[in-house]
Amino acid sequence: MYNIRTYNAISSKGLERFPSNRYHVASDCANPDGVLLRSQKLHSEVMPASVVAVARAGAGVNNIPVADYTAQGIVVFNTPGANANAVKELIVAALLLGSRDIYGGMNYVQGLTHITDSGEMGQLLEKEKTHFAGGEVQGKTLGVVGLGAIGSMIANLALDLGMNVVGYDPAISVEAAWQLSSSVERMESIEALLARSDFITLHVPAIAATKHLINSKTLGIMKSTAKILNFAREEIVSTADMITALDNGVVAGYITDFPTPELLGRKDVLLMPHIGASTEEAEENCAVMAANQLMDFLENGNIRNSVNYPPIKMVRNGGTRITFSNKNVPKILGSVLAILADSELNVVDMVNKSRDEIAYNIIDVEGDFDESLASKIAAVDGVVHVRII
Repeated sequence: MYNIRTYNAISSKGLERFPSNRYHVASDCANPDGVLLRSQKLHSEVMPASVVAVARAGAGVNNIPVADYTAQGIVVFNTPGANANAVKELIVAALLLGSRDIYGGMNYVQGLTHITDSGEMGQLLEKEKTHFAGGEVQGKTLGVVGLGAIGSMIANLALDLGMNVVGYDPAISVEAAWQLSSSVERMESIEALLARSDFITLHVPAIAATKHLINSKTLGIMKSTAKILNFAREEIVSTADMITALDNGVVAGYITDFPTPELLGRKDVLLMPHIGASTEEAEENCAVMAANQLMDFLENGNIRNSVNYPPIKMVRNGGTRITFSNKNVPKILGSVLAILADSELNVVDMVNKSRDEIAYNIIDVEGDFDESLASKIAAVDGVVHVRII
């Protein structure tokens, strides 16, 4: 029986994935093998020693101390792409709201409570509607920074809207490249993209290299009529530099899902309450994907969509399955194989992969397996964590 501890309100569609005869799932679960969460901040949480995996039902993992968990041998999963359609649809709405003063016009209409005659209201609206005029997105250029699951979807959809699309992503994956229309023009630098675009939408992770990617220098490259959409992470845009740029007419507008007090009350800023992935469908998709990944890891040792361990999968070949993580240095795998050979265990199949400073191994063996072997493997210098499945 595997124990899964949950935080936050996880969609029932995800929780239903865990068979009740093999899993105990609860928010107060003792000695959990895995953790399933959404936005709960774990940096101050003391994680039980029993935990081997943490799954975030969402893409961002800022609420998880990933480096600490890597050192402890805990695999951290996320669910990239599961909420992509929800974010895509909101960004399209933001793009249209940013091109025409739809929001201002709607607010104006709601303020006409003093008018009781529909004829009078119609005449007034006909006179005042010019104050809310804008432009069409067709024929404009959209710059997409980051061409992953969401970025590529936005790029393709913008083409359908009749926009010209330029993209920049120095680390684009093969999978994302296949999904991207050939009509999207690849830019060699972010500076070239910013100078060319009428709208810029950001789709990069919040890491050290992307913190304040949009700052006084990069804002100065843009057209004075350009508008920036940030539905990725707050830290990617320097709020102080953005306000200065807006005040000085360096750029025309900012649309974001990450409000801060300094941005309130500005007509050149549209703020949304962090609702990018807040749809029933997205929450279900994220929960189901997270649950499936947790189960495959706990039952088979396979890893898919981990942010700290390499992707790795091996079909079960009978016998006993051994998985272990280790520091990515020479001779460790050889030492483990020697232990298995000394125990007269035959290796049926194995796979080894590494990511940065960590390596992960799956080995299927046949023969009389002694549970004490786990301790022998764990004692090998450089081995981080061992599991016998």
